[in-house]
Amino acid sequence: MSDALARGWLVAWIVWSMVPVGALVLTMIHVVTGGRWGEVLAPALRPATALVPLVALTFLGIALGLDAAYPWASGAGAKPDVLRLYLDPTLFLLRAAVTLLGWSVLALLCLSGRCTNLVAGLGLTFYGITISLVSVDWILSVEPGFNSSAFAAGIALDQILAALAFAALASPLSLDARGASDLAGLMLTALLGVIYIEWMSYIVAWYGDLPPKATWYLKRGEAPWGAILVGSLILGGVLPFLALLFAGVRRSPALLRSVGLLVLIGLAGRLAWYTLPAYGAGAGPAAAFAVAGLVALVVVSMALSRRFARRAERPRHA
Repeated sequence: MSDALARGWLVAWIVWSMVPVGALVLTMIHVVTGGRWGEVLAPALRPATALVPLVALTFLGIALGLDAAYPWASGAGAKPDVLRLYLDPTLFLLRAAVTLLGWSVLALLCLSGRCTNLVAGLGLTFYGITISLVSVDWILSVEPGFNSSAFAAGIALDQILAALAFAALASPLSLDARGASDLAGLMLTALLGVIYIEWMSYIVAWYGDLPPKATWYLKRGEAPWGAILVGSLILGGVLPFLALLFAGVRRSPALLRSVGLLVLIGLAGRLAWYTLPAYGAGAGPAAAFAVAGLVALVVVSMALSRRFARRAERPRHA
């Protein structure tokens, strides 16, 4: 596997996996809390949750290109002690396997109706532990040296926001104003959480004046990455936030679809901003493969989601 292809697949997989994993988390939260919102979002969240096993399967592309996607896997880019104790290819793949297998089992339990309050509570605990590890593995370890105690929480919120944005984008025509308002409220809450985590992390890291963190941000402030970040924040943060302040937008399923699309575009840009600058001159080819890989994953996901929806509708017509 070429370096550009492996790196592009990593970025595409990270972006695409946000929605299925976020849908799983929201489904488990609804099992624990209940509420009308879960029933309103079920037509979008259930097909997305069904894609979690595919998230695990497509991780094989990352495993096959591990040396290209993560320089430390070939012995470069990290201190020997860090490589030996944590950034070890075998341990990396083991953590990923346990995480993805666990998430897939939870998804199947949710879809089969076997996710009780106890299972959902334990599942959310498992998710909280594993996302703290794999968010660092899959994203930050592309360029070892930078760390943030709030990074895992930020990625978890990103996944939830991505699932909500997808639910808005894929909302059925039957969604009424009340259901749209519920969805808009959840999106606004998640969006505020993401903005807060990202902004506070930046302030703490930058004003802490630690060389590894400053270097990480400086590299991502160079052209064109600075512009990509600003564009992503405007498209995926500022504009959706301002739009959701208007009651007319919150009650309109059609306008919420536009807001959801903006959020997803902004999120994709920000995740690319996290990873691609680490590849230096190889970022351009990797970005091209990332776009192609993301398109392929979306097309496959849409086909599988339609099939899942048709199967879910059969008992009603029997």
